Amino acid sequence: MLGLGETEDEVVRTMRDLRGIGVDILTLGQYLRPSNWHLRVESYVPPERFDRLREVGESMGFLYVASGPLVRSSYRAGEYFLQNVIRARRAPIAEAG
Repeated sequence: MLGLGETEDEVVRTMRDLRGIGVDILTLGQYLRPSNWHLRVESYVPPERFDRLREVGESMGFLYVASGPLVRSSYRAGEYFLQNVIRARRAPIAEAG
């Protein structure tokens, strides 16, 4: 979850550590405070940052990176996975066309 005051360098370092121990699937989402008893949101992460982190993760060799404001480890992760599969399958067609 992003938005708790982490720096981009900290996120990338953590991603590297995860790849280093063989993690293949990564989900990155926006932390949303469920109640006043929980930690405050420090920042709302723009979609462009999520896109950039997805690209960084893919370049590191993650098999799949779900990265977006509404991504949760279960909620919407499947939808993002399907979008990634479709995008990857369309890329060779677009390059040939």
